[in-house]
Amino acid sequence: MTKHHHIDVAETVQDHRNLLDWTVTNETGGVQHHLPISMRFNDGHRLSIAVYSVLMVFSAIANITVLVLLAKRRKQSRSNINTMLMHLAIADLMVTFLMMPLEIAWASTVQWKAGDIMCRIMMFFRTFGLYLSSFVLVCISVDRFYAVLKPLHLATIDRREKMMLMSAWIGAVLCSAPQMVVFHVERHPNITWYYQCVTYNVFPSYAHELVYTVFGMVMMYAFPLLVIIYSYVSIIIEICRRTRNPKNADSVTRSSLPFLGKAKIRTLKMTIIIVFVFFVCWTPYYVMSVWYWYDRESALEVDQRVQKGLFLFACTNSCMNPLVYGAFNIRARRKVSRIRPAIYMNSNNSNNHRNRPPRVVAGHRLPQIEISLKTFE
Repeated sequence: MTKHHHIDVAETVQDHRNLLDWTVTNETGGVQHHLPISMRFNDGHRLSIAVYSVLMVFSAIANITVLVLLAKRRKQSRSNINTMLMHLAIADLMVTFLMMPLEIAWASTVQWKAGDIMCRIMMFFRTFGLYLSSFVLVCISVDRFYAVLKPLHLATIDRREKMMLMSAWIGAVLCSAPQMVVFHVERHPNITWYYQCVTYNVFPSYAHELVYTVFGMVMMYAFPLLVIIYSYVSIIIEICRRTRNPKNADSVTRSSLPFLGKAKIRTLKMTIIIVFVFFVCWTPYYVMSVWYWYDRESALEVDQRVQKGLFLFACTNSCMNPLVYGAFNIRARRKVSRIRPAIYMNSNNSNNHRNRPPRVVAGHRLPQIEISLKTFE
């Protein structure tokens, strides 16, 4: 933040995103009568409105499309991964229809005009969808982990799925609830007609504010990223191990090795894209946050539009999720649909020879292709 020669005091009020919300400026001879640029509608607000509007339309179309397709597919055959993808789409739609319109309206008015109650409620939903989206990503990663490393634990699949999704929703509520406490409507100390929804005067010390912001970073970014990386790296290692040593893998036979190889390639591609998209979208914003915690003075010198742009860029993760997970899931099922007719034709050919006595070879295991397919659905 640049200090002009006529300014004696410059106080900054930070919200949970560590972005500059408003500025209190005093002149040597009295109160400054004109609003600072950050408190007036400017080009940065126009850009925010335009970008959020485009993101909202794109995210709405993508997530609604994925949600409808998954709902239709669920009627045909229920799959735990489809259920989790539906929850992911719902979480991203909450970001789309709650957080993004809020950002558009707030950028239009600049100051907060909806009252204290709406301030607290909307700040809850401002982060709820983001937390839920991150936690559902964790659920999907853990589900894939069990599908590959623990494929025979079929009895606990439904219960585990329900518990993970319930934990994701409850966790999102608990992590977002403090927003309703720390955020409130505050009148500007010098410009008495100017109101803003901020965390001003809530934290007794900077240490308390730091704990709150670090908690948000860990739960929304660090924890999901670590779980995603651990889960998918474990999946790749296990698939490679089974491919090299098929005789030592209980759930893999020679007949299923070709499909296992395709699953390994697809899982590797999905892993790279999942981690890359999540990392690229959120890392710049949290790098800025860490910079602010480490050296507040130098961080505040960064253009406010850049800081807000980093959070806006992080929100694009909600637009990417339906593309990544939806594309790979649909692609995988198309491959499965091409394999199953071949299995059916082989079955018909075998029926033509049903008059022949069956040959049983001791120690020979029947192909388990169908089991392997279900394992990776």
